[in-house]
Amino acid sequence: MAELPGTLLYYLKRSTEFLEKKEIPNPRVDAEWLLSDLLGLPRIKLYAQFEMPLGQKEIDLYRERILERSKRKPVAYITGKKGFHKFEYLVSEDVLIPRSETEELVDYLWKAKEHLPKTESGEIQIWDLCSGSGCIGLSLAQLLESSVVTLSDFSEKAIEVSKQNAEKYNLTDRTHFFVSDLDLSLPKELQFDLIVSNPPYIPESEKPEIMPDVLEYEPHLALFVTDFKEFHKRLLTAMKSKLKPGGKLMMETHPLYMDELESLAEELGFLSRMRILDSSKKERFFFAEAPSLT
Repeated sequence: MAELPGTLLYYLKRSTEFLEKKEIPNPRVDAEWLLSDLLGLPRIKLYAQFEMPLGQKEIDLYRERILERSKRKPVAYITGKKGFHKFEYLVSEDVLIPRSETEELVDYLWKAKEHLPKTESGEIQIWDLCSGSGCIGLSLAQLLESSVVTLSDFSEKAIEVSKQNAEKYNLTDRTHFFVSDLDLSLPKELQFDLIVSNPPYIPESEKPEIMPDVLEYEPHLALFVTDFKEFHKRLLTAMKSKLKPGGKLMMETHPLYMDELESLAEELGFLSRMRILDSSKKERFFFAEAPSLT
């Protein structure tokens, strides 16, 4: 294919080569995502527009984006959005970038309806704990029409992002937001049928193993824990205090610490404990049930 100066293909190839020299993983894919978002075109449609000339403003903006990516800034933070499950959420450096593994948590609850609590009213009260962008809770709010979702996070800035995402999908009438250290700021009387969470679970000792894109840009409070056992004991205690009898929880966790997590849940009296594998066959998700009254 002819590569004419000033065209979409010309700048796409130059950008890919530049990112490759900077040792950015998947340089072509990143160059395509940044350009397709800038032009408002689906990425696949770039291939039908290779000879389209770019204006000077588009060229300048694209160069700025490529330069940011060359410094390891994640694509999602450059574009300000990230696809997740069937949706697309706004993101900033105040929230984690939604991951494909976390999509699997949402997908599991959506498709495995037998694991959802049964309520007399048919309405399911859900708590998205450590909610970040809100991608888990807001996705469930859209997939489960009978749900009312409470989202809470330690970070006020993260809650602001999740509120914007709720407004984007017209979910404000079925969502509630709290800036809270676990359950401390939630109303005492508030109880839930289902609690979901993607909490911080990476031990700080693993920081040297984390790729710079994550370590230099994503919020450490949402990623790392000083003491896995101490934090998760607090987390599970908060969940137990807010679950209705027979209520259920599902959370994402570190595959190498699943034994400790299950042991903590057993000590606290959770029933029907179950480990769920992710698509790479790692023990990524933990499912449990609060005791019933009978």
